[in-house]
Amino acid sequence: MPRSVTQKLISAHLVDGDMRAGAPISIKIDQTLTQDATGTLVMLALEAIGLERISTELSAQYVDHNILQVDNLNADDHLFLESASRRFGLWYSRPGTGISHVVHMQRFGKPGKSLLGADSHTPAAGALGMLAIGAGGLDVALAISGEPFPTAMPGVFGVRLTGELPEWVSAKDVILEMLRRHGVAGGVGKVIEYFGPGLHTLSAMDRHVIANMGAELGATSSVFPSDAETRRFLEAEGRAADWRPIAADEGCAYDTEDAIDLSKLEPLIATPSSPGNVVRVSELAAQGRDKGGSQSVYQCYIGSSANPGWRDFAIAAEIVRGRRIPASVSFDVNPSSREVLETLIADGRLGALVAAGARLHQTGCNGCIGMGQAPAAGRNSLRTTPRNFPGRSGTEDDSVFLCSPETAAASALAGRITDPRTLGMSYPRLAAPEPVAATTALIAPPLAPDEARSVALVKGPNIRSLPVFDPLPDSVALPVLLKMADNVSTDEILPAGAKVLPYRSNVQKIAGFCFERIDRTYVERARAVPGKSGHAVIAGANYGQGSSREHAAVAPRTLGLRIALAKSFARIHRQNLVNYGVLPLVFANPADYDRLQTGDVLRADNLRQMLQRGEDVTLDCSGAIVTRHGLTDRQIEVVLAGGEINWRRNASRAAA
Repeated sequence: MPRSVTQKLISAHLVDGDMRAGAPISIKIDQTLTQDATGTLVMLALEAIGLERISTELSAQYVDHNILQVDNLNADDHLFLESASRRFGLWYSRPGTGISHVVHMQRFGKPGKSLLGADSHTPAAGALGMLAIGAGGLDVALAISGEPFPTAMPGVFGVRLTGELPEWVSAKDVILEMLRRHGVAGGVGKVIEYFGPGLHTLSAMDRHVIANMGAELGATSSVFPSDAETRRFLEAEGRAADWRPIAADEGCAYDTEDAIDLSKLEPLIATPSSPGNVVRVSELAAQGRDKGGSQSVYQCYIGSSANPGWRDFAIAAEIVRGRRIPASVSFDVNPSSREVLETLIADGRLGALVAAGARLHQTGCNGCIGMGQAPAAGRNSLRTTPRNFPGRSGTEDDSVFLCSPETAAASALAGRITDPRTLGMSYPRLAAPEPVAATTALIAPPLAPDEARSVALVKGPNIRSLPVFDPLPDSVALPVLLKMADNVSTDEILPAGAKVLPYRSNVQKIAGFCFERIDRTYVERARAVPGKSGHAVIAGANYGQGSSREHAAVAPRTLGLRIALAKSFARIHRQNLVNYGVLPLVFANPADYDRLQTGDVLRADNLRQMLQRGEDVTLDCSGAIVTRHGLTDRQIEVVLAGGEINWRRNASRAAA
């Protein structure tokens, strides 16, 4: 039977299960990726389980998030991560080397391999024909120790590409078009696989842009075939021997299909405050003119894992070359890797950016996760980053748009949101740069096992061991402390940014920031629950979208969260809740969401028995007054989020 690339990759790594969409499977993990915002808990977990040495083919620890060193906290974490990498046998990428996804693709990505990363944008490696999946830190720690990764067999969403991108349109506009069509939940439970004759016009780094932001559709992963473009990329990186061809069989079937004619696309932009709010740049620019210049910009931002390639910076450099950015605009340039930075220096394009007025920042994630470069309150910031959730930039009242480097550079020159096709200049044509020396020398390799055993973990005063939680009780009476709408992100559950990120290795401290963007009274009310008996929260659909940060599960659990009841959950957050003993439940009837309010109390008896037997759970709800057939006026029927997929491996975690 003809198979897709996705099916071939999963089949090659299948340890257990049936490759039927939705069925539980377990897959072997070849490589892992961690970064410093998630890696501290991963390393603490490895210490807790007594790991001697990694069991993967390769595991790499990157420092790219917490690199704004305003005090000792981030620097202490870096020392801890370096010592843990030496102790357990990981590669260690020091601060300034670059963003994890970019550097991993440059130095370690291999077609046909599986990669599990403690970062939701790990699927960017699908650009090389890898099976790359984002997960919570505890799942990655288990993979490092040799455990297969359990998940649901994804459906395969085939997207046929034809044609060629027109001038002033680039890969960012392809993924924004996917978001315009399908929204932030359009990829849930699926791997998005791109195929068709349009592929040959997209470079490996173009594909990285598209695969990276598949996470914004909620997809399990995104996959491209390994073809001539993949080979060209690996040859340029000095790794031609790592290439192997992987292609879908002729006539293979997809569970869902769509088609994009690349030649018909035009510049697109996601408006505040969701990657799914996509419109045409021309429409937005016209609205600004009609309203007397209301679309003025304060900041234009180039860089991030969502536009990390040399061409993304080079095209911006050629657009602004010989011109000057207005004094009213902050033009922020964030190189994605040391390799990209050195190339821009060598070909003179960094000089063109600086001469035009660019503010040059260190290589790393930086403002993408609110670690510096926060915009002025209420002022428009155009960014080539992957997300624009409320407050993610570091400014509470932010107004962040997502766009291509072409649109960002054009808007920086004009001082307002601008369709780059209206600049009145010829579209720059870029020739491939001369390769620079590879950066592997800046990434410390694993120590030999005998040497590694003698390494002591270096823990600063802010690094605290993981909390010990009590088991899930058989009977609960939980007050509902929050009721939230659809599409609540992990940024809203637990913020990123320079104020919060330095406490990632101190769960007890970081818990004080939970839900502060939704309800600043939550922490105080959670700590005041009588008898520390715990509480519940209610949410709409797609709860926990966005970042893989497990702190958005473990920190509320530290404050007593026992049940999260939602219409549906984002995949990684649901798993993180189970990993830390929070029960993720979904309404059997979504309309019951309207029956509950903050202040109601959820009660259940024989809870552990019902869950262990796989039964649906009925909650008694004080305050609920609407009746439904088969239930009393104070009962809500719920089911375990993920069903047997979660329970098969993780019942003991949620119950323990």
